[in-house]
Amino acid sequence: MATPSNKNSKSHKRNRRGHIGLNVPSIVLDQTTGEYRVSHRVSPSGVYNGKQVIDKK
Repeated sequence: MATPSNKNSKSHKRNRRGHIGLNVPSIVLDQTTGEYRVSHRVSPSGVYNGKQVIDKK
């Protein structure tokens, strides 16, 4: 059986798992509407790239 000969410390284990983390979405302030939105997405008011693409009811 393959068993570890020594115990891995907490720092060694956490260094190995350093690539696992939270991804924070890039939120930008829309210049035309003044609303915050995720980049490359339609704003909550339906504006994208300075043009009204979705009609809000």
